[in-house]
Amino acid sequence: MSKTGLAEDVTLSGRGMRIAILAARWNAPVVDALVSGAETALARCGVHADDVQMVRVPGAFELPVVAAHLARSGTCDAVICLGAVIRGDTPHFDYVAGPVAHQLAALAVETGVPVAFGVLTCDTTEQALERAEGDVGNKGEEAALAAVETVTAIRTLQG
Repeated sequence: MSKTGLAEDVTLSGRGMRIAILAARWNAPVVDALVSGAETALARCGVHADDVQMVRVPGAFELPVVAAHLARSGTCDAVICLGAVIRGDTPHFDYVAGPVAHQLAALAVETGVPVAFGVLTCDTTEQALERAEGDVGNKGEEAALAAVETVTAIRTLQG
């Protein structure tokens, strides 16, 4: 098993896939590392750079509405959502993390367009950086691989 959690023998091809990367600006050092991981994974899977649409939003709370627009637009086969919600001294974390996850999951089911969840929900910035550029891998990379694999599965089922 690799650091991404995928079995070593899984080979993914994203050739011909149109993928949107939707990334929050808030917690930029963390999210930028996630974006880098996602872009690297997509390139490794053969997704052409011209088939990757990059969209930025202010924070994680804005991800669902823009992801909905992208998923319904017919311009992409999958949407990769990247962000970082870090617990602080206020209940802000509780009002953002769960609802964002719920809305993105519901959107994927409603539209049939894979919405990969690469939104970190951590207690500290250090934990978030570890998941974005540390020894435990890059969750942006994992979200990109999940998007490609899910599009592939749907295409296989559709024949």
